[in-house]
Amino acid sequence: MGSSWQRDKKKEYYYKKAKESSYYSRASYKLLQLNKKYKIIKEGNSVVDLGASPGGWSQVALEYVDSTGLVVGVDLNKIRPINEENFSFIRGDFTTDEIQEEIVNTLNEEADVVISDASPSLSGIKNIDHLRSLDLVESVINLSELILRDRGNILIKFFQGEDFNRVLKELKKKFRAVKTTKPNSSRKKSSEMYLVCLGFKSP
Repeated sequence: MGSSWQRDKKKEYYYKKAKESSYYSRASYKLLQLNKKYKIIKEGNSVVDLGASPGGWSQVALEYVDSTGLVVGVDLNKIRPINEENFSFIRGDFTTDEIQEEIVNTLNEEADVVISDASPSLSGIKNIDHLRSLDLVESVINLSELILRDRGNILIKFFQGEDFNRVLKELKKKFRAVKTTKPNSSRKKSSEMYLVCLGFKSP
């Protein structure tokens, strides 16, 4: 299975396109497509990329914020170097107080946008994977509420399941607009979706 999957991956359109464009991941095109549609990240924004490895989303975020913005990537794993003065990488678990404090200190202000293409360790069992995804999504939301400025935006990957309606209901109270979507660059057979929340209502 492994060698067959690798061959299919190398033939895939967005995998090839990412290689040609020097993006670290085919997932870069998901953020490009979503941002084109929803205008989540703008020039001059401060962006926090949670679960940043391998770095494809951070690369795209840097293009949008330009030299006047800031991107902070956070992940348990290392990422390939991104040699931009307005990029910082924090290695660690963003659910811990220690790493959250480091994020706040690195930002030195509230974030305009929080993005996360992070995926939990998947078991292949739909209900278990949904619950793991839900836990991860709620962790991203909880941190976002601590660091996000008024009218800020978040973008989070999630896997579909019944319990997600509760999360959506709560988010609609906290943001001016909440959308669920799937970009064309997502694999058709994948159950992943993306949650776009615009206009945070800061307490």
